[in-house]
Amino acid sequence: MKRVQQGFTLIELMIVVAIVGILAAIALPAYQDYTVRAKVSEGLARMAEAKTSVAEYFSANGTFPPSVTSAGFNTAQAGYVASLNCGVGACNRILVQFNNKEPNLNNMQVGLSGLAQNGQIVWKCTTAATVVTGTPVTNKYLPASCRT
Repeated sequence: MKRVQQGFTLIELMIVVAIVGILAAIALPAYQDYTVRAKVSEGLARMAEAKTSVAEYFSANGTFPPSVTSAGFNTAQAGYVASLNCGVGACNRILVQFNNKEPNLNNMQVGLSGLAQNGQIVWKCTTAATVVTGTPVTNKYLPASCRT
């Protein structure tokens, strides 16, 4: 008489549990990095609004605005963004500082640096000390377009 197998052996089940555990150990840290990166993207979206305001001023006056007020963009705190300001001097630099709602971004900063070329502004995302006045956002949390 043939005996028909009726289920999995203990060894087979242990192998499956070990494989799932290994995959989870790899996937969870990567997932956490992606969630922090999404929060950094919120700051970059806020900077996009500021870029538009600066570009409108530049188009009308042929020069960068002298201050946040004359640029006319919203600097209020929202979500994970603590502040959005111009750099020192003219608004050819836009700086976003994150609040402490995300421990991995606590008071860190990322900036945009604008350069006028042929009547248009070319923006570059940066964490360089020439733009960022405080602690820069860790490179692994930046979108690919901002990484050095």
